[in-house]
Amino acid sequence: MYDEFREEEIVRKVGGRFKLSTLIQKRLVALNKGATPLVHGDSQDKMKVVIQEILQDKIYLDNESNVRVVGAEPGRGGPPELDLANL
Repeated sequence: MYDEFREEEIVRKVGGRFKLSTLIQKRLVALNKGATPLVHGDSQDKMKVVIQEILQDKIYLDNESNVRVVGAEPGRGGPPELDLANL
């Protein structure tokens, strides 16, 4: 278990447990698809990367439950865009 989940700080920061689980899940998908981690560390554990991104206010959920990077241009920070029209 991750110690960060024992503290209520991360839950309050995101706005509730449902939003926290949504943000974690979506960010893990983005990292698995090749998104660049926004925090530096020696950990290969993507869950720890996501937790640190949240605790350091690097990512958040917008009003439409999309993962957004603080200070980034719209459309950046998520998984790479794939053009499936030409397949």
